Amino acid sequence: MRTLSESSIEWEGKRVFCRVDFNVPLTPAGEVADDERIVQALPTLRYLLERNAKLVVASHLGRPKGKVRKQFSLEPVAVRLQQLLGNEIVFAEDCVGDGIAHVTGQLKNGQILLLENLRFHSGEEKGDEGFARQLAQQIDVYVGDAFGAAHRSHASVTGLVPFVEDSFAGLLMTKEVQALSRITRKPQTPFVAVLGGAKVSDKLGVLKRLIQKVDVLMIGGAMAYTFLRAQGQQVGSSRVEDDLLDVAKNILETAAARGVQLLLPVDHVAAESFDENAPHRVVGINGFEANEMGLDIGPQTQKNYQDALNNAGTVFWNGPMGVFEWDVFSHGTMAVMDAVANSAAFTVVGGGDSVAALKKGGAQDKIGHVSTGGGAGLEFLETGTLPGLEILGFNRNA
Repeated sequence: MRTLSESSIEWEGKRVFCRVDFNVPLTPAGEVADDERIVQALPTLRYLLERNAKLVVASHLGRPKGKVRKQFSLEPVAVRLQQLLGNEIVFAEDCVGDGIAHVTGQLKNGQILLLENLRFHSGEEKGDEGFARQLAQQIDVYVGDAFGAAHRSHASVTGLVPFVEDSFAGLLMTKEVQALSRITRKPQTPFVAVLGGAKVSDKLGVLKRLIQKVDVLMIGGAMAYTFLRAQGQQVGSSRVEDDLLDVAKNILETAAARGVQLLLPVDHVAAESFDENAPHRVVGINGFEANEMGLDIGPQTQKNYQDALNNAGTVFWNGPMGVFEWDVFSHGTMAVMDAVANSAAFTVVGGGDSVAALKKGGAQDKIGHVSTGGGAGLEFLETGTLPGLEILGFNRNA
């Protein structure tokens, strides 16, 4: 993969299109609520600005579905980026057109232009060649630094590259690939993976991939109940994907055949309704009443998972152990967070809720790598590559 840090290009005066991932949450007042993705992009932006490039920065925000929707404008991001970067940000009211091409052509060395939301145009998500050509107007070099969007064959991710002189992976993109490749190629053993969240279907591909690589697989969250039902356990009214019971059985059988230790919850925090204030209790195996649902892993499961994590050589964690948004049902997730943060293993954490748990516990600095791309990270683990990496020369077999 052609990387920014290894490039020998003379950047001064080059007009550089830098695709970043500024898909950040906004407050009701229209301010940036969490600037982590902006912060993660700063090293690449500074690298280019310090070398006097003329920088055009582009991103999507939300899902405006090809229409201009004010609530998805990147203007608040421009304000926050200027605060963080300390450079004046020129904000464009669109991302393509003669006006944008003119502004791009007039940029001065070391100046930065932030384009309006790429997804205000339907051509972005369609990967439309005409739209990609418009984005490439007046551009010399492409830098891909949006790992969180690298699994999309969108115009600004893959379509633009053929229409510029050269292209490179940014510093964040490179860091993401190095960390994830470390756990997919030659992980230090025992390799422990922790998967949580609501649905097996969301993580089916990575489950099938990881079962071939890990020594220990721990499953929590609502997705665990499909596996427990597949084992014949009674799980009350807990969420179960009935159409995936056979798939879950197959994963359990594959784990057993490969000697993978697959850990499932042995106790649960159960409630009669999906409500933060619902009365709750700890139940053991087959201990659910018919109207009870599991909303968190129980204390014995927490201990089992922590013990496995304490002995790990490599850890990958994606997804909460329960309804993490509610404090009363967050103890399982926080117990896993503590164990991952205090592990001597090389640790990688991805997914919004898992990263939120790290922030809540102040443990970000204790993790080997915190990924900015939940879905992209899972797809990379599943397939070993991404469209946004291959266009930059990434070779999964290298």
